[in-house]
Amino acid sequence: MIDDLPPLREVVARHGLDARKSLGQNFLFDLNLTGRIARAAGPLEDVTVVEVGPGPGGLTRALLAGGAARVIAVERDSRCAPALAEIAERYPGRLTVIEGDALELDPAELVRVHGAGGPARICANLPYNVATALLVKWLEAEPWPSVFDRYVLMFQREVAERIVATPAQRADYGRLGVLCGWRTRARILFDVSPAAFTPPPKVVSSVVELTPNPEPPPCDRQALSKVAQAAFGQRRKMLRQSLKGLGVKPELLLASAGIVETLRAEEVDVAGFVALARALRELTVRPD
Repeated sequence: MIDDLPPLREVVARHGLDARKSLGQNFLFDLNLTGRIARAAGPLEDVTVVEVGPGPGGLTRALLAGGAARVIAVERDSRCAPALAEIAERYPGRLTVIEGDALELDPAELVRVHGAGGPARICANLPYNVATALLVKWLEAEPWPSVFDRYVLMFQREVAERIVATPAQRADYGRLGVLCGWRTRARILFDVSPAAFTPPPKVVSSVVELTPNPEPPPCDRQALSKVAQAAFGQRRKMLRQSLKGLGVKPELLLASAGIVETLRAEEVDVAGFVALARALRELTVRPD
C-alpha cells in the first residue's frame, strides 16, 4: 500500500464505478504499477502535476504519496468525483479536481491558476480514444517551451512506437514522430501488460517520457504539420508527387529545402521536414 486509503477495487465497488469504453477508460488497480509511473515522473517535491483521466485515482494517489506539491486532476466523468474527493480529504490542499474535457482545457492555464509555484509536469494514463489528439494539442501549444518540464504518459504500444520513431523505423515514422522529434526528446520507459487494467485492453501499453526541447529548430508549426500530413498521407509516393496539394510546385519547394525530390516521406528526418516547413512558409507568404 502507498497510503492508508482503501484498496482501489474496494473504492470502485463502493462507488459503483465501471470503466466505460465510450470514455476510453481502463482502470489501473495495481498501486505498485501506479507508483512506478509516478516515480518515472519524479522527483516530485515542489512539483505541480497535471493528470488527465484519473478515474478512481490510482495514479493520483501515487503522485501525492510520491510527494507532489499539487496534483490537478482533469476528469470528465462525474461518477469519479466521490472517489477523488476521498483522496483530496486524505491529502488536504494538494489535490484540485477539474471536471471537464481535457481537449477543451489549457493545462498551462490550469497550472497558472491552481499550481503550487514550482516546476510543472503532465503525468497520466491517458484515455486511449483521445490520447494522440491530446499530445498533438500540447506539443503544438504556443508559446514554446511550455511550462512543463516533462510529460510522462501512457499510450497503446503502437502509438508509443510512432511517437519515438525516426526514419530508421520506417513503418512507424509519420507526422506524430516528426512533431515529437521537433519539439521533444521522446523515449519509451517500459511496457504495461493488458492484465494490469480493468477491463484489460486488447493491446500492450507503454509509458513514454517526453522532455521538451527548449530551443527546437525554428519553423512555423502549422506549416510543419501541413507538410508532414501531405507527405505521409501518400507515403508510398515520392515527395515530388505527394506534396502537390500544398499550393507550391513540389520541385520548387524541395529545391528550396535542399531535399531530393525522389525521396519518400519515411526517408526524410525531422530536420528535413523543418526545412520543408520553412520553405513552404517563405514561398507562400506574400508581401503586403
